[in-house]
Amino acid sequence: MPRTKNKQKKLHVKKGDTVVLTKRITAHGGGSNDRPKGHQARILEVYPSKERVLVEGVNLRLKHTKPNQVNPNGGRIEAERPIHVSNVMPVDANGAPTRIGRKRVEDPNTGQARWVRYAKTTGDELDS
Repeated sequence: MPRTKNKQKKLHVKKGDTVVLTKRITAHGGGSNDRPKGHQARILEVYPSKERVLVEGVNLRLKHTKPNQVNPNGGRIEAERPIHVSNVMPVDANGAPTRIGRKRVEDPNTGQARWVRYAKTTGDELDS
């Protein structure tokens, strides 16, 4: 059923989540920048419209920069590039990769309900 109210794409990961790579991410030319399947890292940024995430230390590329006040000589800076969200899985409390479910939880004091993400493997809530 298509979304009618909130058209924003929902992803199974959020900024700050610890994730596991489900696919080997290779750098151009190979070498030390390759990250194997099973590598754990933290998400730095999420781009829902493009369905991509920026993962710490994964998919490092060289970026050529012009001289500026921060870097007066310019040069080559190694920085992370986004990867597709399907290549990562969140980690549960045991450190194992897990799929994500969503459930509605009511606050007993106020009666307000909110949606939370939970790990399918353990049933623990991922959102505090």
